Amino acid sequence: MSAVSFDKVFGVHQHTMRIRNNRAEVLAGNLANADTPGFKARDLDFNEALVQAAHLQTVDNNPPMAKTSNGHMDISDLEALKDPELLLKYRQPFQPDTGNGNTVEVNSERMNYLSNTIEYQATMQFLNGRISKLRTALRGQ
Repeated sequence: MSAVSFDKVFGVHQHTMRIRNNRAEVLAGNLANADTPGFKARDLDFNEALVQAAHLQTVDNNPPMAKTSNGHMDISDLEALKDPELLLKYRQPFQPDTGNGNTVEVNSERMNYLSNTIEYQATMQFLNGRISKLRTALRGQ
């Protein structure tokens, strides 16, 4: 009997949960600072974060690479990609500046937060289905 790899069972969905959670924190921070003068709304680029997570997963699952030239990138440089702060981008507001320099548009932030929450829940349901199937398989039913 071979060991079960969570990467094979859950695939990219394990990473989407973390990314969606990080994005929810950023969006909630935007909403919390809606009245803070000079606050600049930010968002996490989900697609870019997912590509980075998938890349790191393949790097983590492969044997370490040898650096054969000073011109080669050091694998430790990829560790920086695990920091969600690096994937944050400033949001461009739909409406012109309100005069206080704040770029948070509450209605847009709420819609983004709601959309992110729905996608988080959909991923959770998918993972629950996978776990249920694994339980059934382990019981031999």
